[in-house]
Amino acid sequence: MRRIVERLAYGMALLGGAVLTCLIILICVSVLGRSMNTILHGWFGQVMPGFSSWALGLGIGPINGDFEIVEAGVAFAIFAFLPICQLTSGHAVVDILTSNLSPRINRFLSMVTEILFAAVLLLIAVQLYQGTMSKFRFGENTFILQFPVWWGYAASLVAAAVAAIVGLYIAATRVRDCVTGKETLL
Repeated sequence: MRRIVERLAYGMALLGGAVLTCLIILICVSVLGRSMNTILHGWFGQVMPGFSSWALGLGIGPINGDFEIVEAGVAFAIFAFLPICQLTSGHAVVDILTSNLSPRINRFLSMVTEILFAAVLLLIAVQLYQGTMSKFRFGENTFILQFPVWWGYAASLVAAAVAAIVGLYIAATRVRDCVTGKETLL
């Protein structure tokens, strides 16, 4: 089971990284296009109007609707990184008080924390499912690109569901660790 959970978490992290990389490229191309458009309309257009008109005719400019794509992509990426963060205990931890407690008490606190994390991740996935179904039913589209809003919700839902699965696995493992007195997760 651990191997499946690890593959899911690492797979989602790789997918989230690929999406973020594509978004970075999209933003760079859009900003470059916007800058070139401004230059071609500005002083360059006065100095070389023929070339400027030709270049602008090629469609040099910002990517229309780039912010809509970035919005959906970043939402997905955030959820895509949650499973690996949960699996590797990558969340922020303040252990000023707990570092001096016994291993048994720390296992218990870790178990309670992971159970709460799993419950929250499950709640997020359920609410995201409800939001996806709502956006799907009402057929809401983005303003510029007119792609269905539920697509971004559905992509985030898949990542949130994987995060919930990983969270439940980690919580179950922490319960077992607490009962057996062994530390199987680091």
